[in-house]
Amino acid sequence: MASGDADSDADRLAAKVAGLRVFPDDDGKFDRSLLDVGGGALVVSQFTLIADTSKGNRPSFVDAAPPEQAKPIYERFCASLGGLGVDVERGSFGALMEVELVNDGPVTIVLDT
Repeated sequence: MASGDADSDADRLAAKVAGLRVFPDDDGKFDRSLLDVGGGALVVSQFTLIADTSKGNRPSFVDAAPPEQAKPIYERFCASLGGLGVDVERGSFGALMEVELVNDGPVTIVLDT
């Protein structure tokens, strides 16, 4: 979460994640959403995505929300996503975790509220 993010941002982003058409249809086109395919989400907080590297080689995290502000918004995002019908699994907020995944294709999409 970035400093300044709010509950409304979490709700809007959850709706976007649930409805984003990033899964292929029978013709291989991105035309199905998480809801369409009955998928779930593993939601892991990752403040490092807010890193600013514009001023050298050491990333700055000054734009990341402090944990006491970020955790409630993280929880709100998870609850909102679940409320839309997505099965949500959560990482441990603020913990060092090893997450294993299979990336099906070379697609990464950055979503910004």
